Amino acid sequence: MNPPFVRGDRVRWDTTGSDGLPLTHYGFIGGRVDASGRVVVMLDGHLKGDTVVPAEQLQAVSVLTVAMHFDDETLLDDPSLRQGLVGLWAAEAERAGLVLEDLETLGTGVVDTAGAGFALAEFWAGGQPYVVRALPGSEGVCVRADLPRRWEFS
Repeated sequence: MNPPFVRGDRVRWDTTGSDGLPLTHYGFIGGRVDASGRVVVMLDGHLKGDTVVPAEQLQAVSVLTVAMHFDDETLLDDPSLRQGLVGLWAAEAERAGLVLEDLETLGTGVVDTAGAGFALAEFWAGGQPYVVRALPGSEGVCVRADLPRRWEFS
């Protein structure tokens, strides 16, 4: 069985601050997962690199795992707000350490084929095309990247 993470893997850690607000940290795995399931993470901006986190609280970072969640589903109703979601997602992807190439917004968004959400932008990362989508869900709106359908990418 392969270990869940190896030294150098880029990870995301979602936690709660002392004020009760959610916090997202990014960093790199600094060692092996120990017998208790914990691992050292070198968090961005922390020079010591000695934060120990349970491995099950970490998520590997990739273009497909960076997502933003908003409680208000009405964000999709306003075209200018939909456009703003692209910038917010791109900023989070950059913060996660990802390199996005040729990010191009699709105006105010293109209604997804299922009619459930909007395709908001197209970009390339690692030689692969992606689409940024805003999708409604039971708890609001999720903005994330996805692989394009054949007809979407120009």
